[in-house]
Amino acid sequence: MFSLSGNCFKEVLVQLNSQQFVVLLNCIALYRQLFLLFLIGQSLFGQEVYKELRKEGHTIVGVFTIPDKDGKADPLATEAEKDGVAVFKFPRWRVKGQAIPEVVAQYKATGAELNVLPFCSQFIPMEVIDHPKHGSIIYHPSLLPRHRGASAINWTLIHGDKKGGFTVFWADDGLDTGPILLQRECDVEPDDTVNTIYKRFLFPEGIKGTVEAVKLIAEGKAPRLTQPEEGATYECIQKKENAKIEWNQTAEALHNWIRGNDKVPGAWAEIDGQKVTFYGSTLLDKGSTANGQPLEIPGASQPGIVTKAGLVLFGNDGKALLVKNLQFEDGKMIAAAQYFSSGSSAAVELTEEEKTFAEQMRAVWQSILTNVSHIEDTTDFFKSGAASMDVVRLVEEVKLRASSCQLQNEDVYMNTTFQDFIQMCVRKLRGEDNEEELVEKNINNMTIKMPHQLFINGEFVDAEGGKTYKTINPTDGTAICDVSLAQISDVDKAVAAAKEAFEEGEWGKMNPRDRGRLIYKLADLMEQHQEELATIEAIDSGAVYTLALKTHVGMSIQTFRYFAGWCDKIQGSTIPINQARPNRNLTFTKKEPIGVCAIVIPWNYPLMMLAWKTAACLAAGNTVVLKPAQVTPLTAMKFAELAARAGLPKGVINILPGSGALVGQRLSDHPDVRKLGFTGSTEIGKHIMKSCAISNVKKVSLELGGKSPLIIFSDCDMDKAVRMGMSSVFFNKGENCIAAGRLFVEDSIHDQFVKKVVEEIKKMKIGDPLDRSTDHGPQNHKGATLVCGGKQIKRPGFFFEPTVFTDVEDHMYIAKEESFGPVMIISKFKGSEVDDVLRRANATEYGLASGVFTRDISKALYVSERLNAGTVFVNTYNKTDVASPFGGFKQSGFGKDLGQEALNEYLKTKAVTIEY
Repeated sequence: MFSLSGNCFKEVLVQLNSQQFVVLLNCIALYRQLFLLFLIGQSLFGQEVYKELRKEGHTIVGVFTIPDKDGKADPLATEAEKDGVAVFKFPRWRVKGQAIPEVVAQYKATGAELNVLPFCSQFIPMEVIDHPKHGSIIYHPSLLPRHRGASAINWTLIHGDKKGGFTVFWADDGLDTGPILLQRECDVEPDDTVNTIYKRFLFPEGIKGTVEAVKLIAEGKAPRLTQPEEGATYECIQKKENAKIEWNQTAEALHNWIRGNDKVPGAWAEIDGQKVTFYGSTLLDKGSTANGQPLEIPGASQPGIVTKAGLVLFGNDGKALLVKNLQFEDGKMIAAAQYFSSGSSAAVELTEEEKTFAEQMRAVWQSILTNVSHIEDTTDFFKSGAASMDVVRLVEEVKLRASSCQLQNEDVYMNTTFQDFIQMCVRKLRGEDNEEELVEKNINNMTIKMPHQLFINGEFVDAEGGKTYKTINPTDGTAICDVSLAQISDVDKAVAAAKEAFEEGEWGKMNPRDRGRLIYKLADLMEQHQEELATIEAIDSGAVYTLALKTHVGMSIQTFRYFAGWCDKIQGSTIPINQARPNRNLTFTKKEPIGVCAIVIPWNYPLMMLAWKTAACLAAGNTVVLKPAQVTPLTAMKFAELAARAGLPKGVINILPGSGALVGQRLSDHPDVRKLGFTGSTEIGKHIMKSCAISNVKKVSLELGGKSPLIIFSDCDMDKAVRMGMSSVFFNKGENCIAAGRLFVEDSIHDQFVKKVVEEIKKMKIGDPLDRSTDHGPQNHKGATLVCGGKQIKRPGFFFEPTVFTDVEDHMYIAKEESFGPVMIISKFKGSEVDDVLRRANATEYGLASGVFTRDISKALYVSERLNAGTVFVNTYNKTDVASPFGGFKQSGFGKDLGQEALNEYLKTKAVTIEY
């Protein structure tokens, strides 16, 4: 913005040429496009719209919102009052259908040019609607003209609409009938509730859409599209009294009714003489079996079944749905699985430490429930005025005071009194709330929960014959837990499940966009559990926790998100072909999934290697049977749990811990496996390739060994070369497929480089990978037997010191073989002999990665062109990215992980030619 006095402004105008004058006029016009706005609304939605409009430069001349409730102001009012904006909290605008003159007069005095109604629950008189120069616009959470009325989101779900969205329209004297200004649509997911679709789309995109609508009006580009009457619907407001479940419907209709009323007002039915409300509905796959205790429900086609997973209900078509939570008339909510055991748990007696925690939480409740003078054990959180945002705050406050107590919002809804809430928290802190067959450990200031069985066809199951083995913590050599050991029969079951899921199941028929949403949801769950995953990775593979959090887990999350976005962008092409007249021809190609894919991964990056291959495989539409390294199976098992929770259909992902000789070999030989992706040693890769060829000519991609050269010229940035050179070797304890297996350092800087490296090594802290100050953790216990040239430290666990070899000559064993440990191998070269050092660098059967450090861009490009490797790093190292293809040349394998090219490893191309 600028400000000029009258005389100064005249002088500026005189000095402007015509082009500059036009620019100035445009600036003035833009300035005048900012409005004086009056906001009529409430809630966090109204608050966020208010904040975004102010950011755009508009002046808010007044805000109308609802009166304070239980002494607490609405969020919109709080925000506006903080900015000194006039806030009106009239209980009503009208009496007996007539506008209240005093109220209208106060409104008109604000001088508003446009009314914005982002979320309004009251009837606003037309004297207010029509008063501003530009009228009034309203946000409505449906695709008008469908679902007019106050319960639009509810009815979108109740009717089972496949598309939802919102409309910003010009207000008129009808009920949501005004001309349409702007609409945005989204897909409705099968298990969406009012809350999930609101949080995922209607809230964030609705804020953007409302602000965009104001911008369009300011620019004079806002349309007024008359709403069509065809397809128009108006439904009543959903209240508790009309949310009763009518049982004589299909399972899908019952599911839609329950989720369409979840959480407000709540679909209910009478059970055992009391009103019970149902929450958290999901449709079950056809053929799912339910084992549990029957529950008679008046009017239902057959009794429900209380299972470990929840309450299974049946429609009149024999199909089933699952309900997670139930709420009784007194407000008490329970997990549906606990219906027959609710109230049977004896109260736990608190320790002194737990009593201190309870008093801390009492103070938190007091700070939230400001209208309550004292928090008693019987104080009810919601009956005392708490709202949904208070639940979010309470959950976060618990995390701050007890990080191992990981609450979900539902935990608060199911324990509404202070006493019940504390009892629930204490049980979680003690690890007494677990009902699944999981291994639990209190470690790294949290309770981690690890599945330990095979994952086949959507279920955790024991291996054939109940066979198990122990997985070892490389930090101290102790056993973490027993893990199921897959047998050949288990492989056959997993492949059969994957084949059925691909050919007959929901996955094979799923819309690519829906598939992408599930993969993205899986990434979200991984992010929610990232600390737990990183902790498991640390104790199972020896990865330093901070590195595991950023790389092992962080990049895994990024990979699934990246490939989720590719699901609906996989396409073929149209190809012109020679036409023999008079015939006309059309040829096009289609990219199709391969089918059942086997994935075999190593132990150095257990979760990340899983992600690199599995994400692309799933995005392409395939199903997976994955064998994690036998020594590091635990993050793969946790991943299976999260995949099931994300809603991936059964059979899509199957995880088989076991030996390579048994499980890996059977996958290579299996006639129903059509693709095998492998990361590991060159020796095993050759064997797999042979087996895949002999069995059924499977498609294969191999990421194998490496002896990656790093050439450091004297004109490099020395400090960076030392730092990145160390990273190139010692990153992840040297257990890194692209580790710089051999450094070529120009002779004139060789001694200086080595000295600096040794100084830095002496500063490295070797120890517990869960210690945040640790630089170098234990070698994976399998890797400890493979390190070439390293020195083992005499202490519990599998620790090797970072080691440097200098003056290494080309004929030496360590110059040729992959170290796969913290071993730096340095050779000299003369700066004048660039081609010679390139010859030496390429004199290996490997070609996975390489690097060069120099300030000379011409030299960098010359060297990068001549290095025979799948990846060349210039003045950096280890900089992989989910969008960049990764793979090797020569005996480092073929095929790519990551980037668009990775999709081709899991797709087949079909050409179709039509004569017409």
